[in-house]
Amino acid sequence: MADKNSTAPGIAENAAEKNVYRSYNYVGTKETVAYLFNDWSNTFNISGYGGRFIWDVVKIDFGISAIVGLFTGTWDVINDIFISAFVDNSRSRLGKFRPYLVLLQIPLSLIGLLYWFLPYMFPNTAGTYVPKLVFYFLFGVITETAGTFTGIAKAGYMSTITPNPNERVRLITLAELLTGYMGEDMPGYIFGFLYDMVATGRWKIQLRSIFVGMGVGCALISSAFTFWFFLVSKERVPQTLERPDIKQGFLAIVKNYPVLLMALSDFFGNFAIGMGEKDYWIDVHGANTMINTVLALVSGISGPVGSISYAFVAPLRKRFSSKFLWVGADMYGDMLCLMFFLTGFINNNYKKLKPMLIVYGFREFFAKLLFGVNKVINADLWNEAMDYCEWKSGYRMEATTGVAKSLVLKLQGVVKSSIFNLMMKKIGYVQGKKIGTQTEKTKRWEFILCAIMPTITGALGIVPKMFWPINRKKHAQMYYELSERRNNMVSDYVDTVVDNTDSDSKR
Repeated sequence: MADKNSTAPGIAENAAEKNVYRSYNYVGTKETVAYLFNDWSNTFNISGYGGRFIWDVVKIDFGISAIVGLFTGTWDVINDIFISAFVDNSRSRLGKFRPYLVLLQIPLSLIGLLYWFLPYMFPNTAGTYVPKLVFYFLFGVITETAGTFTGIAKAGYMSTITPNPNERVRLITLAELLTGYMGEDMPGYIFGFLYDMVATGRWKIQLRSIFVGMGVGCALISSAFTFWFFLVSKERVPQTLERPDIKQGFLAIVKNYPVLLMALSDFFGNFAIGMGEKDYWIDVHGANTMINTVLALVSGISGPVGSISYAFVAPLRKRFSSKFLWVGADMYGDMLCLMFFLTGFINNNYKKLKPMLIVYGFREFFAKLLFGVNKVINADLWNEAMDYCEWKSGYRMEATTGVAKSLVLKLQGVVKSSIFNLMMKKIGYVQGKKIGTQTEKTKRWEFILCAIMPTITGALGIVPKMFWPINRKKHAQMYYELSERRNNMVSDYVDTVVDNTDSDSKR
């Protein structure tokens, strides 16, 4: 195969001016709208309260949960290898990824609803109740295995709906902007209010009722929009007729520098261990309607700033490299987290509601200034890395390469999940205890675990970002040559079909 970097003199500069994809959009209005609602549906959930559901409603013992997590996590890593190879070698009229997404979405959504009914299936049982633990374990293995097909397929699918990198950035920007306008945090705030009303005894219903109502409702709405997107969208980046070997996909993570850097960044950053900030507000300051109202108000004020920040994406991408924006956004976020932690750590302010709400408001406001840039850059760099793989190797293996990159992360996740469960036990967290009555030691550690621990333990993730190799000149050259090669691939395919048809006619 010819060297993919060999380019006639001046072609990269001409490509930069010509930009073969600048004026052509592949995704129509209907598909764009479906794309936007699909992205919004990904955040329409109450996952921020998932820990409390398992800890205090379903009541799975921390120690047993750690053991179960080790097994299911290991199985997740093993089945990823085989499923990704299967997906990457798929070829059909519907495409490479779309069949799995269309056929499995509805069955998986229906099965997933059982998760929210666990407290009804095993009511008032101890955290060590064996039938409940067996069901929880088997349910996790089955849904994880089936979900791997859709997860891997969806990750690859999103990089193939358009070959135009400019249109791809436009779609990501519009999707993130719509998500902000439509209230991506709204389910969480609504559930926070409901949780407060029940936990404080103002509503005489059980916690499991609001979890089931909100969990099932959000799941059905989210699944409906996702399924609609899969039905109306298409794959537009052509795949080679030759089915690549599984080794090629795993070697791509080493051979292709951008993928390697992203993998290393994820690896070092994934050492981050911590807990959700919602748990800090609940356990330290109590489930309080006033707190939820203030947090929602802060989000409402800073939300427009996040929306406006998307207007910065285009000019900043013209002015600065992806590497600069990628690294800068990371450092900026770490500094804001440090400010929040120091304010709470000094004089034990973390126990004082007023100063913590004030610093939370400042942190959210300034974080929203780069919100849009951070969202778009992080989403697009992986797609750019996949295009780089195709440019260098001549084939695309989105599924296998993605799994290769995530294998180490999943192994880390298995260990981290077990460590976290054991850590919660170590800091003295008592499951099912009345809101706000954990010990002072536990409350202090909850603040540390949410405010600064993830920043410290994941700090090295920024280092590989500093070596991102795709500058503007290489970016222009890469997409110019990819455009030419893809056009030739389609022409060769048409010629092959015509020749085969003529041969069949002569017979």
